[in-house]
Amino acid sequence: MNGVTTSSPLSPASVDVVLPCLDEAAALPWVLARIPAGWRALVVDNGSTDGSADIARALGATVVHEPRRGFGAACHAGLAAATADVVCFCDCDASLDPGHLVPFVREVLDGGADLVLGRRRARGRRVWPAHARAGNYVLARLLRRRTGLRLHDLGPLRAARREPLLALGLSDRRSGYPLQMVVRAADAGWRIAEHDVPYLPRAGTSKVTGTWRGTWQAVRDMSRVLAEPPAGGRAAS
Repeated sequence: MNGVTTSSPLSPASVDVVLPCLDEAAALPWVLARIPAGWRALVVDNGSTDGSADIARALGATVVHEPRRGFGAACHAGLAAATADVVCFCDCDASLDPGHLVPFVREVLDGGADLVLGRRRARGRRVWPAHARAGNYVLARLLRRRTGLRLHDLGPLRAARREPLLALGLSDRRSGYPLQMVVRAADAGWRIAEHDVPYLPRAGTSKVTGTWRGTWQAVRDMSRVLAEPPAGGRAAS
């Protein structure tokens, strides 16, 4: 299947899907083929050298260029470029199927939650390395202590309304961006839901948690986010 053609019961142009991308040429056709019909794929090219931007454009995606390296920089550039009422986020490495966002978006539109997250469930023993699982577990526990949220994962598959997301004033531009979104949403009193999603073998090697060193850097970034004071004691962003 080529292009953005998967069927969806939601209205066209109601959803933008932000896909941070750094050298994901091999994964892009699979990912973009699973964007629900009528939704817009925003592929944020973060300095790829493998032709990812050209492939994404040829497959019907809107390409946003973000020269500043960093997962958070790419995600926020996509959010800034989005125009739909609801914005989703999904990794661009074929580890997550963006088609699973359909019930997430419906829950947001129906008013059941303000932010919906995907809890990754690995399909295969080697899909999620031990160091990445350990780092995620530690951060989930620290998040619970900081906010009271009983979440199990801080995965990248998520959906929320665009304007409230922008109002959170997210400032992290590295690995802490997904966590900062959850922390600030919790501080703002958002209703946050979590649902299981299949986690598949990714194409290539993770730029963030593919190694112990990368995982440790991500944990450090996220620990700084957790050390932020609640909204009442924080200067406006």
